[in-house]
Amino acid sequence: MPDRPPRRATDDQLNGFCPFSTYCRVMPTPYGSRGGMAFSADELRVLRRALAIALHPMPLSDEDVQDCLRLAGSVDEAVGEAGRLRAFLLADLARYRNALPGSATGYLELLQDALAAGYDPRPDDLAALRALRGGPLAAALLERCQVLAERSVRARLAGRSTGAAAPGPRSRLLALPGGRAAAREPDRPRTPVAPDKPQKPGERPMPKPSEVFPPRRRPAPPPSEERAAG
Repeated sequence: MPDRPPRRATDDQLNGFCPFSTYCRVMPTPYGSRGGMAFSADELRVLRRALAIALHPMPLSDEDVQDCLRLAGSVDEAVGEAGRLRAFLLADLARYRNALPGSATGYLELLQDALAAGYDPRPDDLAALRALRGGPLAAALLERCQVLAERSVRARLAGRSTGAAAPGPRSRLLALPGGRAAAREPDRPRTPVAPDKPQKPGERPMPKPSEVFPPRRRPAPPPSEERAAG
């Protein structure tokens, strides 16, 4: 079995790699379920380098670009892992809540972790805490959850009222030269209509044809022969 190389030789081999790329062996570790992350020293070097480049742009080597891209990919993976951890926490909380009252101890512990992670208590949580408020921990959590629930409801109502607010006044429309208004002909002045002349008292209006030639009346039918014979 070959002997293990001395530590200095191993360090010399590691020194041959870029100091920014050694972090690629592991990704940032999610810290809690609120999106926190724990970075290693090598990852912090890459992150510090990327921030310095963002503040003071300068040409980068291909190796530095690859290191930044690897770190960005690792951060994305860590964000996804944090989301999965949060989903697991909420699923465990629901299971313990459904198993009450036998799982009161575990439920209260998980609820504290969920609240620390930014969880908004649901009506089921408030009902469960009211049933368990005989204990000091459950009573304290009930008071805390009620405050958080009221704050969440007010935030939602404020968001709805802001979204439903009337839009601001529109800018005034101004007519521009050209267009349909220019194509129209100028309006001609209207000729005033002369009023009807009043008739003189001695004048007679001209008769109508129906008055000069009245319609002829139809002759009455002759009486029947039976009436004549009788």
